[in-house]
Amino acid sequence: MIKDIIKQTEDKMHKAVEVVRHEFIKIRTGKATTALLDGVKVDYYGQQSPLTQVANVSVKDIHTISVQPWDKTMVQPIEKAILAANLGLNPIADSTGIRVPIPPLNEERRKELVKLVKKFAEEGKIAIRNIRRDSIEHLKKSEKDEHFSEDDRKRAEQDVQKMTDKFIKDVDNLVVIKEKEIMEV
Repeated sequence: MIKDIIKQTEDKMHKAVEVVRHEFIKIRTGKATTALLDGVKVDYYGQQSPLTQVANVSVKDIHTISVQPWDKTMVQPIEKAILAANLGLNPIADSTGIRVPIPPLNEERRKELVKLVKKFAEEGKIAIRNIRRDSIEHLKKSEKDEHFSEDDRKRAEQDVQKMTDKFIKDVDNLVVIKEKEIMEV
């Protein structure tokens, strides 16, 4: 029973770190990455579809994303969808596809992005701490229900705390990496 609680806790904390990592991927660093367009939805014959389902999205060079629609009539709707996504990007359409130039970041925008990174990181840490709190409550409840010793529970709580410290350190490491990536000129 204790092992199950510990395993569930570890899985949940790992997922919380992955959510932070996924949020960081969406933050623009001045370099082209297809992840910038992951959230873009295109009106495809009345259906809101992810951009990747109606076009091939690739990195043309370090400052340009290339979008090649499978259906050439989709060039205009894709261009509108990228503009509507409010990503601060200005797509350039031609007859066969769309180029999305990634503008360089100015110093003020870089600082705003670092603040955003820290906000996402703090939300991730809060999620990890909440998982720790729930796990410890679960252990205390299980101690009574399952009749395992107080020592076993305390050892398990120490394991949960070590895990919490590890995953919070992982989030901190992600912040350092992302902050360096954003601030590089």
